[in-house]
Amino acid sequence: MGSRKLKEKKVEEIKADLQDSKVVVLTDYRGLTVAEINELRRTLKETGAQYKVVKNTLTRLALRELGLEGLETHLQGPTAIAYGYDDPVVPVKLLVKFAKGNDHLEIKGGYLENNILNTEELRQIAQLPSREVLLSKVLSCFQSPLAGMLRVLQGNLRNLVFVLEAVREQQADVQADA
Repeated sequence: MGSRKLKEKKVEEIKADLQDSKVVVLTDYRGLTVAEINELRRTLKETGAQYKVVKNTLTRLALRELGLEGLETHLQGPTAIAYGYDDPVVPVKLLVKFAKGNDHLEIKGGYLENNILNTEELRQIAQLPSREVLLSKVLSCFQSPLAGMLRVLQGNLRNLVFVLEAVREQQADVQADA
């Protein structure tokens, strides 16, 4: 396969990854060891994300074709991209955590739902609770009024039973006296 065809194929791969992902985070991996990069890849893969080293020129072409030119400014120096396909918060959290523990990983910027994000915005996203936590909070909000209504209904039923028992005892006393 010719060099041009190979580059075109690589641009198409980058475009496909960009289109399929919910979140994209561009990083500078300069200074990371191969073992550290592999650890980061493995950790991200466990969450349904990928971490790929890319060529800046080919990535620029893919970004232009997709209309994401705002990310081009982050394509300086060695670049690796984390693509998050499931929960968009999880890969961002992992990268921010990894960067805190390793000075060699620099988060350059990213893309989330038609929004180009800078490093600080990505750090703020990393502070968000996970999708599961948010879903459980929403579910508890739905359950709370239902549980309250159930307690009210149970209280009314309990009171009805007490009243019926009192009436039964009263009738038993009246029949005993007669």
